[in-house]
Amino acid sequence: MTEPEYEPSPWEPIADHVERYLATDGEDGAEWEGAEVILLGTIGRRTGKLRRTPLIRVKDGDDYLVVASMGGAPTHPQWYLNLVDHPEVTVQDRAEVHELRARTATPEEKAERWPVAVAQWPDYANYQAGTERDIPLVICEPR
Repeated sequence: MTEPEYEPSPWEPIADHVERYLATDGEDGAEWEGAEVILLGTIGRRTGKLRRTPLIRVKDGDDYLVVASMGGAPTHPQWYLNLVDHPEVTVQDRAEVHELRARTATPEEKAERWPVAVAQWPDYANYQAGTERDIPLVICEPR
């Protein structure tokens, strides 16, 4: 199967970050404000195009956890809506690319794994406290 056409983020700082990360296998771009970063690859639910989003790296065993916080905004980020429709995702962790299946954690799983995410990015707790939206914790597991 061929990879879908990549469409960069319309937001230039994100598009630039992804471009630097891809060009250097994460040597430039794998750190942001003191945290490690991965690239999440999703398929656009309307366009069918590949989208890449830099997110905080949260590794939990063989899984990657991603937090659909959007800084505590009242709505879900587009990448989350994409993976709900198309759960086959990629995670690029520096030079390694992992083909994974994404799913939203159950309330019990979120309660158990949320502290792992908060340990990597403490502001996640503030984002959740500052919004009425239940911020999804997404588990990306090996296919």
